[in-house]
Amino acid sequence: MPLPPTFFERDPVAVARDLVACTLLVDGCGGRIVEVEAYRGDDAASHSFGGPTARNRSMFGPAGCAYVYRSYGIHWLLNVVCGGEGTGAAVLIRAVVPERGRASIAARRPGVTERDWCRGPGRVGSALAIGPQHDGLRLDEHPFQIEAAGDAPPVSTTRRIGISRDVERPWRFVEAGSRWVSSPAAGPSDARSGG
Repeated sequence: MPLPPTFFERDPVAVARDLVACTLLVDGCGGRIVEVEAYRGDDAASHSFGGPTARNRSMFGPAGCAYVYRSYGIHWLLNVVCGGEGTGAAVLIRAVVPERGRASIAARRPGVTERDWCRGPGRVGSALAIGPQHDGLRLDEHPFQIEAAGDAPPVSTTRRIGISRDVERPWRFVEAGSRWVSSPAAGPSDARSGG
């Protein structure tokens, strides 16, 4: 069942936790989300911390839209906009299990092992052919589809990866024990039930 727009109209930490085990599809390709990170407007590690810019404009848009940006001039990263309009909150999609559209994903990731197709935010972007054309699009309309989780797996909470500011915020959520996450726990972990 597709997630309703109200799912995203909440604090990004709550949305991030609840996105684990949901299914993300872009043009029919993707699978179960197993790793995410939350970012708020009052978070020094967030793109929105300094206010709206040409680059982060979509992050301040309505909840339930995509915020796509280029990382290090190489990878396009997909974020889910959360909270109220103007708050600058989003959830970064860090890892997905490649369950649907596998032939297309394999063609986009030549020479890469299956486990590494969608294990990391840049790899997710490559595998799902994310690009600037997706920035600002609604996540409940083509080419996107996000389906509610069919189960509630254990979720581990850790510090975010590659963050040098506000490092103590435990806003990275991973499906506990998943072989598809980008890296092991980043610091103290709190395993708990999802949902």
